[in-house]
Parts: sequence; structure tokens; C-alpha cells
Amino acid sequence: MRRDWPSRRHESEDMTTPAHVAIIMDGNGRWAKARGLPRVAGHRAGVEALRQTVRAAADQGISWLTVYAFSSENWSRPKSEVSDLMGLLRIFIRRDLAELHQNGVRVRIIGERDGLQPDIAALLHEAEALTAGNSAINLVIAFNYGGRDEIARAARKIAERVAAGTLAPEDIDVETVSAALDTAEIPDPDLVIRTSGEMRLSNFLLWQAAYSELVFMPCYWPDFTKSHLAEALEQYASRERRFGGLLASGAAS
Repeated sequence: MRRDWPSRRHESEDMTTPAHVAIIMDGNGRWAKARGLPRVAGHRAGVEALRQTVRAAADQGISWLTVYAFSSENWSRPKSEVSDLMGLLRIFIRRDLAELHQNGVRVRIIGERDGLQPDIAALLHEAEALTAGNSAINLVIAFNYGGRDEIARAARKIAERVAAGTLAPEDIDVETVSAALDTAEIPDPDLVIRTSGEMRLSNFLLWQAAYSELVFMPCYWPDFTKSHLAEALEQYASRERRFGGLLASGAAS
């Protein structure tokens, strides 16, 4: 059934609310272990937390929500866990895609797609194609994603242009690199949230998060609720972003 989600906020309406929030959804396995459950139970609970967070982000007027779903390093996990994660991805897209589409969610995928299983690649394409015209909120799913890998792939693209004679080395600048990344045309995140109490980016949006505000939450991802999101947004609103410059008062720090 269709829900009445809020329409997309214009970014200039409320500068204390971030236009783009990115989340490192960490702690599924530890959540399960603390309850004597298999790790897959934590991942299932994490999917439910994601559903709630997408809705909460839309309610808060956030235009872009990026989630770290599966890193390029996660393939090194036990085969059984990787298989469980792929199964959950299939279930999420097949079960939730219709509702996301009905509620105006636009799905975008970032990460390396070469070498993915054909059915997974097809599901990712279907999610993007079906929701391409939506505008209530943009849900960016980082799948088979790693920040260093993304930058390396961008460098190869730029090198190919130089080799082909369509780009001069002296013309390479920040905008050139940004345009070659998976996130081209996606605004940089204003706020990056990580759950589970860990305090690192873990190869997530390394280029894009250069000036993002960082908030680390002690809760495991399956326990993340709209109240936790609201708390992170309150922390964000209390900070003054300088992007390497000075405070509005002119005082250096």
C-alpha cells in the first residue's frame, strides 16, 4: 500500500538539516552474537533497520541517503555469510522495490559491477531503472564498493582519456576526478553516521567525505531507530562547518 511520504526538500530551505546523509551500517554480527543468534539473524534485523531509516530520513526532509551495504572487502568473509548476504539483497529488492517505487524513492547503486553474478547485476539494474523518475528521496546503495577501488577506477578512466588525446594532463583537476567517480552528479555527504561505536570510515566515500561531519553512534545497526537519526541530526545542527576556512566570526582555530 502506498504511503504518503513527504516530497523532496529544497536544499536551501533549512541549512541545519543535511541534504545528504551517509551511513556505515555496522554491528549486525555483534548484535546477533550478543543474543546467541547466527550472524544472518543480525543481517536480517539490519535490513529492517534500513527500511525504517529510509522512511525516517524522508520524514526529516533529507534528500539523499547513502548506505554502505556491502564492501569490496566483504567477499573475504566466510562463503556461507556472503551467500546469506546475497540472499538478503535479493529478498530486499524483490520484496521492497515496489513499495520504494510507490513512495517516490529513487534507487542509485555505486560500486564495481563487473564480475557480479548475473542475477544480482540484473536486480541492481532493475532497481535503478524502475525508480529513475522518482524524487521523494534518493537512496544510494553502496554495493561491492570500496573508496580506494573507486578512486583507482576513476584514475584509470582519466588515464584512458589522456592516452586517447581527449584530455590534457594539465587540465586534470578536482572536478575531473569527481566526475569520474561512481558518485558523479551525487552531492557529497554533509553527514556520515557510523553505528556500533567504531570510529573509522572503513574505506567508505574517502574522496566525498573530505569535509563531512562525522557522528559515531554506540548502538549496533539493528537497534538504530528514528530517534538515533534525530540525535545524529541534532549533533550535525550544533556544528559550524568551515570547509577548511574560518568561522563566520573570522576567528581562526
